[in-house]
Amino acid sequence: MTSMPSKAAGLFLLVLTITACAGRTPPASGTAPPATGGSESATAAYMDSIRNDPARLTLFLREMPKGGDLHNHLGGGIYAESMIAWAGADGLCLIQREFRLKPPPCRQSSGEIQASQIPRDDNLYGDVIDAWSMRNWDPARQNGHDQFFESFSKFSAAQRGRTGDMLAEVVSRAAEQHVSYMELMHIPDEGRVIGMSLAMPFDMNFGALRDRLLARGLRDTLQIARRELDAAEQRKKMLLKCEQPPGDAGCAVTVRYLYQVLRGLPPQVVFAQILAGFEMTRMDQRVVGFNLVMPEDNVVPMRDFDLHMRMIDYLHAQYPNVKISLHAGELADGLVPPEGLRFHITKSIETGHAIRIGHGTAVLHETNAADLLKKMADRKILVEIALSSSDAILGIRGKQHPITAYLAAGVPVALATDDEGVLRSNITREFKRAVEEQNLGYRTLKSLVRNSIVYAFVDDPTKARLLNHLDSSFVSFERMQSERRPD
Repeated sequence: MTSMPSKAAGLFLLVLTITACAGRTPPASGTAPPATGGSESATAAYMDSIRNDPARLTLFLREMPKGGDLHNHLGGGIYAESMIAWAGADGLCLIQREFRLKPPPCRQSSGEIQASQIPRDDNLYGDVIDAWSMRNWDPARQNGHDQFFESFSKFSAAQRGRTGDMLAEVVSRAAEQHVSYMELMHIPDEGRVIGMSLAMPFDMNFGALRDRLLARGLRDTLQIARRELDAAEQRKKMLLKCEQPPGDAGCAVTVRYLYQVLRGLPPQVVFAQILAGFEMTRMDQRVVGFNLVMPEDNVVPMRDFDLHMRMIDYLHAQYPNVKISLHAGELADGLVPPEGLRFHITKSIETGHAIRIGHGTAVLHETNAADLLKKMADRKILVEIALSSSDAILGIRGKQHPITAYLAAGVPVALATDDEGVLRSNITREFKRAVEEQNLGYRTLKSLVRNSIVYAFVDDPTKARLLNHLDSSFVSFERMQSERRPD
């Protein structure tokens, strides 16, 4: 056991290392990409020459291969404009005072209008977009955390029955920015597992609870979800004209799914959804793991955090081959009591068996942070970093973000979008923030891109194909960029 003085000394040395890294590119971590010689050097020099030229930097980064987006919530990835159109086509109503959608009929006496009327009023159209996203967000009116999370209940009705349309939108946008792989967090059973478990009493005997859920037909419910996923993917192909060459570039994006568990619900429901995530990875190779979602700082996720980890620990023993990525440490100083910042990442790894961590912004508040970072580096536990999300939701940006701490400690990192529609962001913007706010250099970005495929929850043959494609894409990109010379 490490003594307390040595732990404190380790954290002090880590802070010194991070401070020394400030103002220069942190060392790359994770799996290094194959060297490409002079083209890579010339490309790195060119990017350095334009890092203070926003327009040319954006063009450069948009053209750059991005690999995979490993942390993308399908429901939050849709832009409000699309959902307004779907709501109108589906005959939904808008409660004007709340900017919330509901099924018909529309009661005019209660201030409800047909959603099809929204585009006819420019002011209303803009107000709805602002209410459903972080666009024009005003911190003087509402904090970013609440603006972000409250938006989902306002537009969720527009997404019902639209999974195929949603897939088409996110993969098309990703492909345009040279993303080749996506892991989308999604509840494929449309909430039926939640419904079947709500009325059940919770039982701390996890084995007995699992048996009851299976006896109630959980697997049959998930088989229905598989067929619905088939239909959604077929609609995506139809919308993108994938069977009519050349089709949309999004047709070539490889997509896998993480079963999305709503950890703010009652414990029997959380257990049922976690079980569904484990079970569905056995049934369908497109589902490659699961994740816990909803605000980590809310009452139930904070109160039941240890309980949720024990649920995962139990089920992991029954399904040891299932890969786990967990939101953990998506917290900020002052958002929760100091005690709540000290253990979420550690327990997600040790008890929750996570081999990837989402966000991890509170890592330096964890007990024995230096030891934790070393452990994550040694075990190659990747952190999915979404810079725009951390800024909008937690107010963590620039030097406040621990990405440089992770890199300095040798922890593998990948950039991701999180909820690009609600955040009004995209993967290129995430890379731009990494350059402008975190001072990352080209070789570090390239390493992060490669991490996004190396640490993907995908089968080995598919991973090899994606890596080969990524390497060839970088050769082509660097050949093109090396022809440009610094001013």
